[in-house]
Amino acid sequence: MSNDDTYYIFPLNTVLFPGGVLPLKIFEQRYIEMTKVCISENRPFGVCLIKEGKEVGTPAVPQETGCLARIAEWDMPQLGIFHLSTEATQRFRILSTNVQKNGLISAAVELLPDEPEIAPQDQFCAEILKAILEQVGSDHFRAPHRYNDASWIGYRLCEVLPISLELKQQLLQSCDPQARLSQLSEFLTQNGVQIGKN
Repeated sequence: MSNDDTYYIFPLNTVLFPGGVLPLKIFEQRYIEMTKVCISENRPFGVCLIKEGKEVGTPAVPQETGCLARIAEWDMPQLGIFHLSTEATQRFRILSTNVQKNGLISAAVELLPDEPEIAPQDQFCAEILKAILEQVGSDHFRAPHRYNDASWIGYRLCEVLPISLELKQQLLQSCDPQARLSQLSEFLTQNGVQIGKN
């Protein structure tokens, strides 16, 4: 796929990170249409944090950086409602947007390259993530669990830690996995989190 492509954009009050999973309940007509196209064409759609506006009603303004979501499973338990299980694949940056008459947003985007798999500079964040997974269950994250990959550790911590949406968006936009871990380590330390202690 080229670095310049067009995707439907789904603005949400959430930040999606590569390798993550996102269950969705689709009921607005514009997103039902989006879902039908994505299923029939086996195309992902873009998930962006809302910059201005709300999830329902008038089209919201999305943040410029988001993440593609691929529909892994779908079900229609009743007419007019889709239940989706989606998997996040690749980050992107919006170049331009177009709002259709039905309120659906499409955007020309630049796909951002996958971060190289590099080992974290220290094991603090990895150990904290392991401890969290022991509490919530290892099936909370899709396998494989890559505790020697700074990007994977950072993305998963962003999903489970109680950090603001604004900070999550900043960390999604960062292209430096070590810097992302440093910010997360600072957050953990400021909140009194230590390895081996509650």
